[in-house]
Amino acid sequence: MKKLSSLLLLAIISFSASAQGLKLKNHEFELHNVTGEIVDFQGKKALRIERDLNAIPFDSTRVEATVDEPHYARLLGLEDFENGTIEVKMYSQLKVPAPYSGIAGFIGLYFRVQEDDSAFESIYVRPKVGRSDNQLRRNHTVQYFSYPDYKFDTLRKIAPFRYEGSAPVALDEWFTMRIEVNGETAELYINDLKHSSFIVDKMLGKTKKGFVGLYVDIGTIGYFRDLKVTKRPLQIRETSEKANDI
Repeated sequence: MKKLSSLLLLAIISFSASAQGLKLKNHEFELHNVTGEIVDFQGKKALRIERDLNAIPFDSTRVEATVDEPHYARLLGLEDFENGTIEVKMYSQLKVPAPYSGIAGFIGLYFRVQEDDSAFESIYVRPKVGRSDNQLRRNHTVQYFSYPDYKFDTLRKIAPFRYEGSAPVALDEWFTMRIEVNGETAELYINDLKHSSFIVDKMLGKTKKGFVGLYVDIGTIGYFRDLKVTKRPLQIRETSEKANDI
Protein backbone atom coordinates (compact mmCIF):
# COMPACT_ATOMS: atom_id res chain seq x y z
CA MET A 1 0.00 0.00 0.00
CA LYS A 2 2.85 2.38 0.85
CA LYS A 3 4.51 1.69 -2.51
CA LEU A 4 1.24 2.33 -4.32
CA SER A 5 0.82 5.64 -2.48
CA SER A 6 4.34 6.70 -3.47
CA LEU A 7 3.68 5.87 -7.12
CA LEU A 8 0.41 7.80 -7.02
CA LEU A 9 2.15 10.83 -5.52
CA LEU A 10 4.85 10.66 -8.19
CA ALA A 11 2.18 10.53 -10.91
CA ILE A 12 0.41 13.56 -9.44
CA ILE A 13 3.66 15.52 -9.27
CA SER A 14 4.52 14.59 -12.88
CA PHE A 15 1.07 15.60 -14.09
CA SER A 16 1.25 18.93 -12.25
CA ALA A 17 4.64 19.76 -13.75
CA SER A 18 3.34 18.92 -17.22
CA ALA A 19 0.16 20.95 -16.74
CA GLN A 20 2.18 24.03 -15.78
CA GLY A 21 3.85 24.09 -19.16
CA LEU A 22 7.13 25.76 -20.09
CA LYS A 23 7.72 29.50 -19.81
CA LEU A 24 9.90 31.47 -22.22
CA LYS A 25 9.93 35.20 -21.51
CA ASN A 26 6.26 36.22 -21.42
CA HIS A 27 4.98 33.09 -23.13
CA GLU A 28 3.85 29.82 -21.62
CA PHE A 29 3.63 26.64 -23.67
CA GLU A 30 1.79 23.39 -23.15
CA LEU A 31 3.34 20.32 -24.77
CA HIS A 32 1.10 18.16 -26.96
CA ASN A 33 2.78 14.90 -27.94
CA VAL A 34 6.24 16.45 -27.94
CA THR A 35 9.02 16.51 -25.39
CA GLY A 36 10.55 19.86 -24.58
CA GLU A 37 12.52 22.15 -22.33
CA ILE A 38 13.80 25.71 -22.11
CA VAL A 39 17.52 25.71 -22.96
CA ASP A 40 20.44 28.05 -23.53
CA PHE A 41 21.18 27.71 -27.23
CA GLN A 42 23.79 29.78 -29.03
CA GLY A 43 23.74 32.38 -26.28
CA LYS A 44 19.98 32.83 -25.97
CA LYS A 45 17.05 31.13 -24.26
CA ALA A 46 14.99 28.97 -26.59
CA LEU A 47 12.22 26.39 -26.47
CA ARG A 48 13.60 23.05 -27.64
CA ILE A 49 11.08 20.41 -28.72
CA GLU A 50 11.07 17.00 -30.36
CA ARG A 51 8.19 14.82 -31.45
CA ASP A 52 7.29 12.20 -28.83
CA LEU A 53 7.22 8.94 -30.78
CA ASN A 54 5.87 7.08 -27.78
CA ALA A 55 2.81 9.32 -27.63
CA ILE A 56 2.11 9.08 -31.37
CA PRO A 57 4.07 6.22 -33.00
CA PHE A 58 5.51 6.66 -36.49
CA ASP A 59 5.08 3.96 -39.14
CA SER A 60 7.28 4.17 -42.24
CA THR A 61 4.77 2.01 -44.15
CA ARG A 62 1.97 4.48 -43.33
CA VAL A 63 3.77 7.81 -43.55
CA GLU A 64 0.86 10.16 -44.20
CA ALA A 65 -1.30 8.50 -41.58
CA THR A 66 1.38 8.92 -38.89
CA VAL A 67 2.81 12.40 -39.59
CA ASP A 68 1.35 15.92 -39.38
CA GLU A 69 -0.59 14.96 -36.29
CA PRO A 70 -1.15 17.08 -33.13
CA HIS A 71 2.50 17.06 -31.99
CA TYR A 72 3.34 20.64 -31.09
CA ALA A 73 3.85 23.17 -28.28
CA ARG A 74 0.66 25.16 -27.69
CA LEU A 75 0.88 28.85 -26.81
CA LEU A 76 -1.33 29.37 -23.77
CA GLY A 77 -3.45 32.45 -23.12
CA LEU A 78 -4.52 32.89 -26.73
CA GLU A 79 -7.34 30.56 -27.71
CA ASP A 80 -9.07 32.74 -30.31
CA PHE A 81 -6.49 33.56 -32.99
CA GLU A 82 -8.36 34.10 -36.26
CA ASN A 83 -6.63 36.75 -38.39
CA GLY A 84 -3.30 38.49 -37.98
CA THR A 85 0.42 37.79 -37.82
CA ILE A 86 2.39 34.93 -36.30
CA GLU A 87 6.14 35.41 -36.31
CA VAL A 88 8.86 33.28 -34.75
CA LYS A 89 12.56 32.55 -35.10
CA MET A 90 13.27 28.86 -35.58
CA TYR A 91 16.23 26.53 -35.99
CA SER A 92 15.95 23.00 -37.38
CA GLN A 93 18.45 20.27 -36.57
CA LEU A 94 18.35 16.65 -37.68
CA LYS A 95 18.50 13.87 -35.10
CA VAL A 96 21.49 11.53 -35.29
CA PRO A 97 21.03 8.69 -35.91
CA ALA A 98 18.03 9.40 -38.10
CA PRO A 99 14.85 7.61 -36.97
CA TYR A 100 13.64 7.56 -40.60
CA SER A 101 15.48 7.93 -43.91
CA GLY A 102 13.10 10.62 -45.18
CA ILE A 103 13.65 13.21 -42.44
CA ALA A 104 13.99 16.77 -43.74
CA GLY A 105 13.95 19.01 -40.68
CA PHE A 106 10.17 19.45 -40.58
CA ILE A 107 9.41 22.60 -38.55
CA GLY A 108 6.71 25.26 -38.59
CA LEU A 109 3.47 26.62 -37.17
CA TYR A 110 -0.03 25.42 -36.37
CA PHE A 111 -2.85 27.95 -36.07
CA ARG A 112 -6.59 28.03 -35.46
CA VAL A 113 -6.03 24.89 -33.39
CA GLN A 114 -9.17 23.56 -31.75
CA GLU A 115 -9.24 22.99 -27.98
CA ASP A 116 -9.33 19.19 -28.41
CA ASP A 117 -6.74 19.16 -31.25
CA SER A 118 -9.41 17.84 -33.62
CA ALA A 119 -8.66 20.38 -36.37
CA PHE A 120 -6.14 23.07 -37.29
CA GLU A 121 -4.31 24.78 -40.16
CA SER A 122 -0.56 24.57 -40.70
CA ILE A 123 2.35 25.85 -42.73
CA TYR A 124 5.74 24.25 -42.21
CA VAL A 125 9.05 23.91 -44.01
CA ARG A 126 11.53 21.19 -44.92
CA PRO A 127 14.85 23.04 -44.54
CA LYS A 128 16.89 20.11 -45.83
CA VAL A 129 15.78 20.86 -49.40
CA GLY A 130 15.49 24.65 -49.16
CA ARG A 131 18.75 25.24 -51.01
CA SER A 132 18.90 22.04 -53.03
CA ASP A 133 20.48 22.23 -56.50
CA ASN A 134 17.47 20.25 -57.72
CA GLN A 135 14.49 22.50 -58.44
CA LEU A 136 11.94 19.72 -57.96
CA ARG A 137 13.22 19.18 -54.43
CA ARG A 138 13.20 22.90 -53.71
CA ASN A 139 9.56 23.01 -54.71
CA HIS A 140 8.82 20.74 -51.73
CA THR A 141 10.37 23.08 -49.16
CA VAL A 142 7.12 24.68 -47.95
CA GLN A 143 4.02 22.69 -47.07
CA TYR A 144 0.50 23.75 -46.19
CA PHE A 145 -1.95 21.23 -44.77
CA SER A 146 -5.29 21.24 -43.01
CA TYR A 147 -5.84 18.67 -40.28
CA PRO A 148 -7.40 16.15 -40.34
CA ASP A 149 -8.71 15.82 -43.89
CA TYR A 150 -6.01 17.40 -46.06
CA LYS A 151 -2.56 16.21 -45.05
CA PHE A 152 0.48 16.46 -47.29
CA ASP A 153 0.12 13.31 -49.40
CA THR A 154 -3.60 13.85 -49.99
CA LEU A 155 -2.87 17.37 -51.25
CA ARG A 156 -0.09 16.12 -53.53
CA LYS A 157 -2.57 13.75 -55.13
CA ILE A 158 -5.53 16.10 -55.55
CA ALA A 159 -3.66 19.36 -56.25
CA PRO A 160 0.04 18.78 -57.09
CA PHE A 161 2.28 21.70 -56.03
CA ARG A 162 -0.63 24.03 -55.27
CA TYR A 163 -0.01 23.67 -51.54
CA GLU A 164 3.79 23.36 -51.69
CA GLY A 165 6.52 25.77 -52.72
CA SER A 166 10.09 26.95 -52.27
CA ALA A 167 11.64 29.18 -49.62
CA PRO A 168 15.22 30.25 -48.78
CA VAL A 169 15.69 28.20 -45.60
CA ALA A 170 18.31 25.69 -44.49
CA LEU A 171 19.19 23.32 -41.69
CA ASP A 172 21.34 24.39 -38.75
CA GLU A 173 20.69 28.12 -38.99
CA TRP A 174 18.20 30.55 -37.54
CA PHE A 175 15.54 31.96 -39.82
CA THR A 176 12.35 33.89 -39.18
CA MET A 177 9.02 32.52 -40.30
CA ARG A 178 6.12 34.96 -40.50
CA ILE A 179 2.61 33.96 -41.49
CA GLU A 180 -0.02 36.56 -42.35
CA VAL A 181 -3.48 35.03 -41.90
CA ASN A 182 -6.48 36.81 -43.35
CA GLY A 183 -9.80 35.06 -43.83
CA GLU A 184 -9.24 32.10 -46.12
CA THR A 185 -5.70 33.13 -47.10
CA ALA A 186 -2.30 32.67 -45.49
CA GLU A 187 1.02 34.05 -46.72
CA LEU A 188 4.48 32.92 -45.64
CA TYR A 189 7.37 35.37 -45.33
CA ILE A 190 10.96 34.34 -44.59
CA ASN A 191 13.40 36.59 -42.73
CA ASP A 192 13.11 40.22 -43.84
CA LEU A 193 11.99 39.59 -47.42
CA LYS A 194 9.50 42.21 -48.58
CA HIS A 195 7.36 39.79 -50.55
CA SER A 196 5.94 36.44 -49.50
CA SER A 197 7.59 33.19 -50.55
CA PHE A 198 4.37 31.21 -50.49
CA ILE A 199 0.63 31.82 -50.43
CA VAL A 200 -2.39 29.68 -49.68
CA ASP A 201 -5.16 31.51 -51.52
CA LYS A 202 -7.91 29.36 -50.04
CA MET A 203 -7.35 27.32 -46.92
CA LEU A 204 -9.25 24.07 -46.71
CA GLY A 205 -10.11 23.80 -43.02
CA LYS A 206 -13.41 24.63 -41.40
CA THR A 207 -11.89 26.09 -38.24
CA LYS A 208 -12.13 29.87 -38.01
CA LYS A 209 -10.24 30.54 -34.79
CA GLY A 210 -8.22 28.74 -32.15
CA PHE A 211 -4.80 28.29 -30.56
CA VAL A 212 -1.33 28.85 -32.05
CA GLY A 213 1.35 26.15 -31.86
CA LEU A 214 5.00 25.44 -32.66
CA TYR A 215 5.41 22.25 -34.68
CA VAL A 216 8.12 19.68 -35.34
CA ASP A 217 7.86 16.24 -36.88
CA ILE A 218 9.90 13.07 -36.97
CA GLY A 219 13.66 13.45 -36.89
CA THR A 220 13.67 17.17 -36.04
CA ILE A 221 15.17 18.86 -33.03
CA GLY A 222 13.50 22.25 -33.18
CA TYR A 223 14.47 25.47 -31.41
CA PHE A 224 12.12 28.46 -31.18
CA ARG A 225 12.43 31.97 -29.78
CA ASP A 226 11.06 35.50 -30.19
CA LEU A 227 7.49 34.44 -30.84
CA LYS A 228 5.14 37.33 -31.64
CA VAL A 229 1.41 36.96 -32.31
CA THR A 230 -0.70 39.92 -33.38
CA LYS A 231 -4.44 39.65 -33.89
CA ARG A 232 -6.23 41.98 -36.28
CA PRO A 233 -9.66 42.25 -37.92
CA LEU A 234 -10.31 40.71 -41.32
CA GLN A 235 -8.83 42.89 -44.07
CA ILE A 236 -10.94 43.27 -47.21
CA ARG A 237 -8.57 43.29 -50.16
CA GLU A 238 -9.06 43.89 -53.86
CA THR A 239 -8.98 40.82 -56.06
CA SER A 240 -5.58 40.43 -57.69
CA GLU A 241 -5.13 40.56 -61.43
CA LYS A 242 -6.13 37.36 -63.21
CA ALA A 243 -3.40 35.42 -64.96
CA ASN A 244 -5.33 32.65 -66.65
CA ASP A 245 -3.29 33.00 -69.84
CA ILE A 246 0.06 32.08 -68.25
